[in-house]
Amino acid sequence: MQRLVDEKQVAGLVTLIARHGKIASLQTHGPLKTDSIFRIYSMTKPITGVAMMMLYEEGKWQLNDPVSRYIPAFARLKVYSGKNPDGTPKLEDPPRPMTMRELMTHSGGLGYVLNPASPVDEMIIDANLLNANAPPPTMIDGLSQVPLLAPPGTRWSYSIAVDVQGYLVEKLSGQPLADFFRQRIFAPLGMHDTAFYVPQEKLPRLAPVYKGAGPTLTVDENRPDPTLIPLGPSGGGGLYSTALDYARFCEMRLRGGQFNGTRLLAPRTVEMMRTNHVNPEPLKTMPPGTGWGLDFQVITNAAAAGTPVPNGTYSWWGIAGTWFWIDPASDLFFVGMVQHQNLDTSRAIHALSRSLVYQAIIE
Repeated sequence: MQRLVDEKQVAGLVTLIARHGKIASLQTHGPLKTDSIFRIYSMTKPITGVAMMMLYEEGKWQLNDPVSRYIPAFARLKVYSGKNPDGTPKLEDPPRPMTMRELMTHSGGLGYVLNPASPVDEMIIDANLLNANAPPPTMIDGLSQVPLLAPPGTRWSYSIAVDVQGYLVEKLSGQPLADFFRQRIFAPLGMHDTAFYVPQEKLPRLAPVYKGAGPTLTVDENRPDPTLIPLGPSGGGGLYSTALDYARFCEMRLRGGQFNGTRLLAPRTVEMMRTNHVNPEPLKTMPPGTGWGLDFQVITNAAAAGTPVPNGTYSWWGIAGTWFWIDPASDLFFVGMVQHQNLDTSRAIHALSRSLVYQAIIE
């Protein structure tokens, strides 16, 4: 990790490895500290998944329920099937409604903001549906006017689904998403530096996001103001956190839903979340050896996936490079924090970290 900083591939990193309930390694490289705060982007998604499953345990919803039971406007969703001769979208009725299971596994047909070449994604981008300055119902109203990119249950596609789940947490719990997270997850786990914004007094601890490499490595100044409290917090990518805070979340997962005597989920619920729930047809559209649990990627065949982590390991990462994995077979989890806006660099670092960790495990 220090070599990456010396070579100016990244400006700094924080890495944390825990095994058998103890931190085995906590290292900082570059101008970072163990309490540095990072924008974790899509590492927000597993936390939203835990919130959803807490409500599942309360009987608020079931996996095979249609999403339209809780979002009536989704009953009118169409499927994009190309363009008409006049250039307008050709829309068709889906063969059946999207289920909550499909919403939790990115197999419901929803688009996202990551591929502007996709006509459906372009509609989401043009409508500015992921707008932190708009309340969550505005996103849902806009999304109900955008077609699905595929019929539900036919294709896996990373999507806006977890932002929809953030809205559902609010609707099913009767609480704003930020309040639910703070009261039901962050406070019980002691995640005191995790939130949808960075208070002014913590701003000196915020790690800047970098771009480029080598002589072009520089701070990306085109970032949103981290001190603004969002009106529409993103359940799919809005949180800031630290390595130690996120470690508490991972330890809770590794210990079957409890941390230091505080229980958030039942062991069986945790097991459900780290089990592949993608059905055979959309599973064919996923990377080899991988599946998707309830808001986590799951390794189902490590050899096919080309990874040293054991089968059953589950994980995800954020667009600015942060990453984690939880390995029940080895009783281990890893949290990596970096702020670098380059996917090729991030993926290489993630793969390197897995090689370095597993060559060190000899018993």
